[in-house]
Parts: sequence; C-alpha cells; structure tokens
Amino acid sequence: MLKGAHLTLMIGPVVPVPVPKSVMDSLLSVQVTNGKDKSGFQLTFGVGKESQLLRIMLPAGYLDPIVTRVIIVATVNGFPNVLMDGMITRHELAPSNEPGQSTLTVTGEDLSILMDIVEMPFMRYPAMLDIAQVYLILSKYLAFGIVPIAIPPIIDVPPVPTSKLPTHKGTDLQYLKKMASSHGYVFYVEPGPAPATSIAYFGPDIRIPVPQPALSINMDAHTNVESLTFSLDGLAKKIIVISTWDPATQKIPIAVPVPNINIFKPPLGARPTPPAKVEFPLQLAEETVPKIVDRALGILAESAHAITVSGSLDVMRYGQPLRNRMLVGVRGSGLAYDGLYYVNSVTTKIKHGEFKQSFQLSRDGLIAIGDRVPVY
Repeated sequence: MLKGAHLTLMIGPVVPVPVPKSVMDSLLSVQVTNGKDKSGFQLTFGVGKESQLLRIMLPAGYLDPIVTRVIIVATVNGFPNVLMDGMITRHELAPSNEPGQSTLTVTGEDLSILMDIVEMPFMRYPAMLDIAQVYLILSKYLAFGIVPIAIPPIIDVPPVPTSKLPTHKGTDLQYLKKMASSHGYVFYVEPGPAPATSIAYFGPDIRIPVPQPALSINMDAHTNVESLTFSLDGLAKKIIVISTWDPATQKIPIAVPVPNINIFKPPLGARPTPPAKVEFPLQLAEETVPKIVDRALGILAESAHAITVSGSLDVMRYGQPLRNRMLVGVRGSGLAYDGLYYVNSVTTKIKHGEFKQSFQLSRDGLIAIGDRVPVY
C-alpha cells in the first residue's frame, strides 16, 4: 500500500480468511467510518469481463449480504490496527462502456448489525437487573468473537414481578440502546483490538484518558495535519429543568434545574461556554425517586459540547491511524483552541499510495487546562 503500511483484507462467513491475490489486485479503494453509535465500511473493486470476482466468486455467493463477514486491518510501522470487523449489507455493480471503468461496490456495517435483524417480543426478564439483562442478551454473540463489557448503572433497582415484568421490545440492538439511554449510557460494538474480535460496550461514554499524539498545524516541519477548522456554537449548551412533586405532601411542584455538565467527561477547557437556553421538556412528577435521579444523571451524561473541530490528515505523516472515542491533543492553532479534545468520529480512506483520514473533535470550552499535550 505505502512504505511502512500494509493493508490486510479478510472475507468469509463467521471466521473470514485473507482474500485471494486476484481480489486484492482488483481493490481500488477502502473507506471506513467509525462514528458515535455505529461504524460502516465500503470496498470498491475494479471489475472487467474476465474478472474472477465478477465471473466466479460473485455468482458463487462470495459477497452475499448478512452471511459474509469482512475484517480490515491496517498495519502501520509494524503495529496492526483493526479498522473494521463487520458484515456485508449490500453490493452494487456499475458496468461501464469504457474499458476498465466497471466497478463493484461492497457496503457493510459493524457486527452490531447482527443484533438488529430479529425482533424478540417473546423475551421476558422477571426480577432481573438491567446489567443482568445486558449480559444475557450479549451472550448469544460470543460465537462471533464479540466480548461484552458492561458497567452497572449507578441506580439499578430490580422490578417487582407482581407489578412490572420487563419485556424485550424490538431487536436486541434497539432494546440495548433504549436501556442504555434510560441510564444516560451508550451501547456500541468496537472492532478489535485483535482481528476477529470485537468489544460490545454498555456503559457511560467515557473517553480513554491516555491521549493520542498531538495534531499539529502551522508548525513547519512538525505539521502533521492537512487542515483544521474550529467552530464555537453559543447555542449548543442548555439547562434542562425537570419537575416533580415535593416528597412530603406530593402536591407542591418542585422545579429542579440540571446543569449542562457531563459527569463522565471532565472539562478540557479552562473557559467553559455558558448555557444559552433553558428547556422544560421533562415531566417526571409521577415517577419514583430512583427513576427521577437516574434520568437526571442521564441528562448530565448527554450534555453537548460547544466547540467542534473538523479536519483531515495523512496517516503516514501522523505516524498512526487516529482512533475515535479517545483523547487527542491539538497545537499550533493559538491559545484559545489549543489543548486536548474528544475524538467523536473518524473516516478512513485508503487507495493505492494514499492513506488519509477525516475526523470530528469536540470539547466544552476555550483555553487548554494544561500547558502541554503529548507529541508522540
């Protein structure tokens, strides 16, 4: 692919194997998008009339959707990085009258797509804690190398079977995401760290505290990004007010403001942007105290960041692929915007002789808390 970089592509049912040389030679480009909730990929192949991929492998079911698994690994400077582990969901053939211009595009999503196929309305969970339900549901996917990591909610009270019987609504993915949202948690499937393994994470949206090497702009020979654009939205942060009844008489309404502070993401800016809006969307007067506290904690965990950053980089110049859901430093942009940021999403694009990424970062205020960011 490039000097110091090597691309490995594996395709097959359940446990994929490295693709034949003819398939690798016809590969034109790879695109992998790692977002907050879900990740996806797209492979583009050049196919001709005599292409084995078109004449033999495609009719034989080599790229059949849902049953075919794809693993994409980029080895940079000797270190393997699992960019994607997912299932093919569709493919598109675009024949052309021009010689060598016909393409076959394969699109897919991460392994969470397996959890979003079959609805399970017959499942009941009598007197089970939410964390127990999570592990029970995810146990079905261990055969695909999906290892569950679930953190118990701060407040998790088992329902009394005589008054409430938790019922599985929708697919496994829909039910897990709904349960995570009710506690202010997130649920997603992360590929890696080893090929053919993934992590199913249920818990607070906590970024790994060890920062990645700094993104440097306008620093001559030390510059390692192609572009950076900063944006501060003064309307992004707000205060949400929830209402309930007083605990003594249950007749007097009490308004409780919930500040825009994320309890799971420490502030990275010394000058936080003040909230500009006040909303009253929640009426929890009929809910129990544990439910009200749990919802308030969820609001704290879902608070928005006012500063967003978009940019692009060349992976070989940066030294390693940038990963989402981690911290990264920024330097060279000035006192207001230098410092640490959360990586929200990364899109990787690979072609012959090219390995680039575009990304989205965020944080809650101006001016870095510390005076240094990790460079390497």
